[in-house]
Amino acid sequence: MVTASVDNHGDSASNKDATPIIRIRGLDKSYTRGGQVIPVLEGVDLDIQSAEFLALMGPSGSGKSTLLNLIAGIDKPTAGTIEIAGVNIANLSEGQLADWRAANVGFIFQFYNLMPVLTAFENVELPLLLTNLSKKQRHAHVSAALEMVKLSDRMDHYPNELSGGQQQRVAIARALVTDPTLIVADEPTGDLDRVTAEEILNLLDELHRSLGKTIIMVTHDPKAASRARRLVHLEKGLLVADDALATASSH
Repeated sequence: MVTASVDNHGDSASNKDATPIIRIRGLDKSYTRGGQVIPVLEGVDLDIQSAEFLALMGPSGSGKSTLLNLIAGIDKPTAGTIEIAGVNIANLSEGQLADWRAANVGFIFQFYNLMPVLTAFENVELPLLLTNLSKKQRHAHVSAALEMVKLSDRMDHYPNELSGGQQQRVAIARALVTDPTLIVADEPTGDLDRVTAEEILNLLDELHRSLGKTIIMVTHDPKAASRARRLVHLEKGLLVADDALATASSH
């Protein structure tokens, strides 16, 4: 259930000797366009511990969203390995990868990706329709997730009846409802005003602290990135900086 809590608050320093939940080695990704091979990521090595809150930054075209998509199993690498909880997802078939994503990854996007014809409750319930949970069990999971993002009183509202911040909270509840191994967030505050963005970042921080969720967030906003505990910077497909953010605990 999404209501389970843990004692580990995700301090990467205390976890540095633990086996990483994500282990990336020699990761390459390139695309072919018009017969020309275009490299996007080259030789990326990266370890991410369980319960870390990591931000990926870099200029447009640096490969940060590509790296996020590879970790989330949305795309497959050209070369290299991506082991997540001991599973090398680079070796999975498309069908196996789809099943793995459904069981292990919660997605948060910049533009929410909510179904306009479904209520907030029904949008959050969508990932659970792929499980063997009963209707009663699904209702309990969805209610818990919406309560966590403080939207229990909006569960019967449609997306066009909600503010941008409320829609993003629905998207976060949807990401949480399956109790995933990791949460990936691609510019989760990019379409929000500063005050609402702070509310969403506070919520992500709470999920990290209280539930010990492993969160990987792509952002171009240094203020958003400062809410993470670790910052990885990409330039032209290369990992050029990897720093712990000691000031994060002051937020």
